[in-house]
Amino acid sequence: MAQPAAGNDPLRSLFRRLRAPRTLSPDDIALLAEAAPWVARLAPARRERLHGLITRFRAGKSITPLHGLELDDHQRMLLAALCCLPLLEFGAEGLRGWSQVLVYPGAFRAQRHEHDEDTGVLHEYDEDLIGESWEFGPLVLSWDDVAAEAGSPHEGFNVVVHEMAHKLDALDQAMDGTPPLPAAWQRAWARDFQAAYEALCARVDAGEETVIDPYAAEAPEEFFAVTSEYHFSAPAVLAAAMPEVASHLRRFYGESPL
Repeated sequence: MAQPAAGNDPLRSLFRRLRAPRTLSPDDIALLAEAAPWVARLAPARRERLHGLITRFRAGKSITPLHGLELDDHQRMLLAALCCLPLLEFGAEGLRGWSQVLVYPGAFRAQRHEHDEDTGVLHEYDEDLIGESWEFGPLVLSWDDVAAEAGSPHEGFNVVVHEMAHKLDALDQAMDGTPPLPAAWQRAWARDFQAAYEALCARVDAGEETVIDPYAAEAPEEFFAVTSEYHFSAPAVLAAAMPEVASHLRRFYGESPL
């Protein structure tokens, strides 16, 4: 008996259907509209794109509440929508390389190890965080901060966007404030971001007050993540303070519906 051609193998087709992410149902879409009202401000094509990204997210990621936290369907949908928001132009490739969102009730403590090259001494200390992105591991969030920022979306802060920016930054195996981009755009991005970063660092070092959160001066990767927060939650502030950076982020992320 002849074997079916590979492309017509009924068993393989069944496995493909079983693996295919379930599309958002009308009930899911209604839940999304309640959990994230800003979705209604997306153009129809971008809204459909978000639906597809959320479908991929739910098929490949788990959301795990910790320390007694419980998340209902609306809260889980909000988390999925916020994780996918920065991917509307970049695409589902931004979901590659990790599979879990860990959610603490509030700020959480992480143990740090720092090696002093001058003395050879290893220093250990604890740091309180509201978000963390492991390069090859989970996204870690404080639910209190996610909820507070969702309730005040124009304040310049969005911890989910911040940590997703780190995920995008890490895709090219270099956490340096530059996500994977076409070569010419990458050169222009690196030039403009470096100039704005150095100018911010100079002002912070001089003790001047800055419009942009001074945490952006910690490192180039934090500069990208913090300015990404401003793009989505206070774009006019970013455009006035750093017009070249704002222009790159509008091209990279698209217009903010927040």
